[in-house]
Amino acid sequence: MTTFSPREIVSELDRFIIGQHEAKRAVAIALRNRWRRQQLDEDLRDEVMPKNILMIGPTGVGKTEISRRLAKLAGAPFIKVEATKFTEVGYVGRDVEQIIRDLVEVGIGLVREKKRAEVQAKAHAGAEERVLDALVGSTASPATRDSFRKKLRAGEMDDKEIDIEIADSGSGMPGFEVPGMPGANVGILNLSEMFGKAMGNRTKKVRTTVKASYADLIRDESDKLIDNEVIQREAVRSAENDGIVFLDEIDKIAAREGGMGAGVSREGVQRDLLPLVEGTTVSTKYGPVKTDHILFIASGAFHVSKPSDLLPELQGRLPIRVELKPLTKEDFRRILTETEASLIRQYKALMATEELDLDFTEDAIDALADVAVKLNTSVENIGARRLQTVMERVLDDISFNAPDRGGSKVMIDQAYVAEHVGEIAADADLSRYIL
Repeated sequence: MTTFSPREIVSELDRFIIGQHEAKRAVAIALRNRWRRQQLDEDLRDEVMPKNILMIGPTGVGKTEISRRLAKLAGAPFIKVEATKFTEVGYVGRDVEQIIRDLVEVGIGLVREKKRAEVQAKAHAGAEERVLDALVGSTASPATRDSFRKKLRAGEMDDKEIDIEIADSGSGMPGFEVPGMPGANVGILNLSEMFGKAMGNRTKKVRTTVKASYADLIRDESDKLIDNEVIQREAVRSAENDGIVFLDEIDKIAAREGGMGAGVSREGVQRDLLPLVEGTTVSTKYGPVKTDHILFIASGAFHVSKPSDLLPELQGRLPIRVELKPLTKEDFRRILTETEASLIRQYKALMATEELDLDFTEDAIDALADVAVKLNTSVENIGARRLQTVMERVLDDISFNAPDRGGSKVMIDQAYVAEHVGEIAADADLSRYIL
């Protein structure tokens, strides 16, 4: 779990996302509150519930990107799901409890990686012994082994091919789903899992180079040193106390007034989400998981529906509302130049692989931002994603001919931008189809 202060979390998000200060502040406070709760006495800790967030804003302004970056920062089990992927219990499709099962799986992966890092040194020593066994045999004299160990550590044996035996993680037999529980891991009877314990863990022989063998052998040795039951217990505890669920496209399951047909199923999904967000116990193959302290961040564009179209009970369980603002020309300009992996930086790096030196003048950047704003206003507002469309159009010729122009320098200016997208941007009917 991260110990960043809210200010540090916001400044970290600022490296990748332009503007939307209010949304960044809300998620930063929510993330810090997870840490604050852990510092409380146990009797009070159980009473402090997370304040779930509803992010409202048009497409392409940074809702999903904030969640992605937050996931990397959190160091906690995090899962992003589309609300539209789920159906009401009783209908064909995935039910919402699968979200929690997937969250626990993410937790298992995080805890396993942490435990592997703790036993890395021991696992490396074990892997080295197994490589020596493959090179000189297990019956070789200590002097021979020491001689080969020195060569191994000096990198002299890196390219030599050896046969090693590693645990076979691939499932040898198909799984069966229990009817009525589609996608639920708890309902899958995996025959190889059932027989694995009875027959001992299966191994497979692999031919590889000494250098490439280390990754597999270290993973194999690490897994022998760590206790799976401890991992499962820690992962469940981590998911219960630190887990974050990002529910995207929540507006798509809001029932519209007077709507027919699919609206019933939509409302059903909302009803199924209620206990999950409020706090319930979900059965997983690792044991029961309580959702009382899992943080839910919901987001939606709410173009057609309104937040008030959600069930009142669900609205009440999303107390913090944050509105994300549409992007301005200045925002587009900053997205092109200031973010850590800005589009201009990406295209320069891509062209540099062809030994083509690509550069943009200040007025070209202005022109690109201008075209993006015009198109978002006149055609359809798709936010920052519009910049990718415009950039691809402007750099189409250069990308195509780059291999033939290696060693040259290309400067993109305002005239070049106008020549390639100016006419199309001006003609609204044409831009509907091309940009």
